Amino acid sequence: MSAPTPQQGRLAHAPVVLRGGRWWLDGGAGSVPASDPAFTAVLDDFALSMAAADQAVANLLVRQDGASCVDLGGRR
Repeated sequence: MSAPTPQQGRLAHAPVVLRGGRWWLDGGAGSVPASDPAFTAVLDDFALSMAAADQAVANLLVRQDGASCVDLGGRR
């Protein structure tokens, strides 16, 4: 099994964008590719953690919606 990869797009609340499998530092004057392997590894880890957190919240919301449909004690 291959390791998960971060999704393409802007990293939340950060001036970095993942395009074509490569991180770019995005500023008002333009974009510059991030080339430091240690830095890009941290960006990969952070992006994967953010995606996992987003999925966990989505799962909680689905479970919460399912629980609200249950009739508790015959009351509606």
